[in-house]
Amino acid sequence: MEQSATFLLEVWREASRHIEITEFAATLSAMLARRMPIARLVIRRIDQERSRLEILAVEPSLGDKRLLQEPTDWPAREIDRLLRWCRRSEVQHFQDGGYAKHTLSMVLPSFLRGEVLGAPLVGERGTRGVLLLEAQSPHRFLVEHERMCRALIDPFAVALDNDHQLRELRALREAAEADKYSLLTRLGREDLSAPIIGADRGLHVVMERVALVARSDLPVLIFGETGSGKEVIARAIHNRSLRTSGPFIRVNCGAIPPELIDSELFGHEKGSFTGATATRRGWFERANEGTLFLDEIGELPLAAQVRLLRVLQDGSFERVGGEHSIKVDVRIVAATHRDLAAMVQEGNFREDLWYRIAVFPIVLPPLRERREDIPLLAEHFAHRAALRFGLKPQLPSAENLSLLVAYQWPGNVRELGSVIDRAAILGDGKRLEVARALGVTTDLAATPKTVNLPQPSEFTATPTVLPLDVVTKQHIEIALATTKGRVEGPQGTAALLKINPHTLRARMRKLGINWTSFRSRPES
Repeated sequence: MEQSATFLLEVWREASRHIEITEFAATLSAMLARRMPIARLVIRRIDQERSRLEILAVEPSLGDKRLLQEPTDWPAREIDRLLRWCRRSEVQHFQDGGYAKHTLSMVLPSFLRGEVLGAPLVGERGTRGVLLLEAQSPHRFLVEHERMCRALIDPFAVALDNDHQLRELRALREAAEADKYSLLTRLGREDLSAPIIGADRGLHVVMERVALVARSDLPVLIFGETGSGKEVIARAIHNRSLRTSGPFIRVNCGAIPPELIDSELFGHEKGSFTGATATRRGWFERANEGTLFLDEIGELPLAAQVRLLRVLQDGSFERVGGEHSIKVDVRIVAATHRDLAAMVQEGNFREDLWYRIAVFPIVLPPLRERREDIPLLAEHFAHRAALRFGLKPQLPSAENLSLLVAYQWPGNVRELGSVIDRAAILGDGKRLEVARALGVTTDLAATPKTVNLPQPSEFTATPTVLPLDVVTKQHIEIALATTKGRVEGPQGTAALLKINPHTLRARMRKLGINWTSFRSRPES
């Protein structure tokens, strides 16, 4: 009796020492072989959601790994029968080779052919599994061996729980790494703590406004074209705020199917609709005590705008299918590439929601209006491309920069990052093939493609680059001629150029453009 107690103490010590269940199985297999005639130890996990049985550990290990890859899917009724046995905590004695007719034969992998003891494992966190011990021929398991197997249930269940937790942590870490990589790729950055390129140049006015509003809890509305870096500015507001230790949750309002908007924003209770197999926290709950970034808020349907307004007014909501009100403390930063003021006039955006979110507007200029930032951005993206693709770093040449500065960048900073990535791949670590990446050729016989450079037919080996103000003035005048001098409205020049009307008027005054003179011109 004393020896058994000492042995079990050793088993528990090993269970607490080894987090990896394969290590624990290897150690216990050797220890048990000195007390029981076992040939092999197997640990299986029951995945109830997928109706599967997984092999977690086999000791001694099998020479043919293919034996571990046998079919493991089972009908739900078989899994339910297995779970009922687990709850009874009964040791099962499989003997005389009559496995096929046994109700629990599903737990026995095909490579176990001798006499087997099976013990159910039930962890405190709901994990379920089976411990299998195969007898070493010609020995047989006796009653005392069954008692020993029963005593092993608790320590092996703890080991199974530890392994499950370890797997969950690894999955969370991998998901976090993937999310971080995706985020850095989307933001065009190598590190979230890196300074914003252009903060002291083309974005200095924007960053001044960020500094003014960051430490308050005022809602912020960022206006900017697609790819101009609205999320970068939203994160800068969060990182400079008093909520910097809280979560930053980004929601792309334009990517949510209308029927899922309530569930995504506010969460849902288990069973509230078909497919709601578990309670889910929405983005407002996840952003509690932090910042919720509502990207492309102009894409929200009117019905969703009503429910969003209520949350912004009193900070409370109910989950879909829920009966209890939930209070949250969330700072809202919204962003859009659309003219929300015009949408309000057209009835496509609620006026009360507009007043609620547009407390402190920030206008983010497109890349073509801050070309002084292009050289530093291009250098940054060149370093990033070299790291991502395992290439030798190559900086953009003077000719590369001339092409980049002259291009109109309809896709803004995001497009610039993609062009540099493409140029790095085309250059194979020897150079940046910016001309090819843009679709421009220095071959006089060729025709430039897909690039909106001024006078594209005049490209030579050294392209002529016009002054920025000249190019900008020409472009605005073409747009004014197209819209017959109309500045505002859905068909106006500002909408065509995707720029705020006030910003456009200021730029036209600076460039000496008289937009009223275009109103009498016939349509070309």
